[in-house]
Amino acid sequence: MKNFNYHCAKDSKEASKLSSTNSAFLAGGMTTIPSMKLGLATYKDIIDIKRIKKLAGIKVASKSVIIGSITTHSEVANSKEIKKKIPSLASLAEGIGDPQVRNRGTIGGSIANNDPSADYPSACIALDAIIHTNERKIESSKFFKGMFETALKKGELIEAVEFKIPEKSSYQKYPNPASRYAVVGVYVAKHKSGVNVAITGAKSCVYNDKDLSKVLSSSFSSTALEGMTLNSSDMNSDIHASAEFRASLIVTHAKKAVEAC
Repeated sequence: MKNFNYHCAKDSKEASKLSSTNSAFLAGGMTTIPSMKLGLATYKDIIDIKRIKKLAGIKVASKSVIIGSITTHSEVANSKEIKKKIPSLASLAEGIGDPQVRNRGTIGGSIANNDPSADYPSACIALDAIIHTNERKIESSKFFKGMFETALKKGELIEAVEFKIPEKSSYQKYPNPASRYAVVGVYVAKHKSGVNVAITGAKSCVYNDKDLSKVLSSSFSSTALEGMTLNSSDMNSDIHASAEFRASLIVTHAKKAVEAC
């Protein structure tokens, strides 16, 4: 690991001011630290945001749940408020990695990293999340741009994530047995305006499957998905699953999600 300057920011304003073209924000460090140790990433400045109190905590509003960006996966999984309002989100958090990862990793870090197989991005898309930064509010549909790419600008810091409370929802995934990352993950959420079917692990970036959403918006039943096949031409294919297998998994897990709602 190469040398770097370590900073501990007291608030978002200071954290943003300390950032540069060669810096990174650090909360849980589940991706940043291993990347630095393996020489996959180098930074001149590391800005620790873990002690910024404004970024912590869970708040419940009438139509949404707002989670501070440095809130850990374990805190989300064990939150009584989230279990009551959006139980599928608590279940998703419980299925991330192992206890060590869940107790260190943060929701903001996961979303900012936008790993193509991460779980939280699917929750953002399915639950029409709004990402609150120190500069603006970004709709989740406009936040995730591509593999490890988001709409965040340099120095822009995620402060909270606001999830819309659905009528019904469920997250079902086919996990990699070693990492528990999603080979395919399907998050189904039924809102008054329609149904979102967010898919992670299948392509280079999380997405809302419009075909599945349209079918389930017309008939919210697993039987409505019988016989459906998805185009796998642009899906990931690797040692864990072929593109065709991933397409099949999506439909299977979409059915499971609907049945679990």
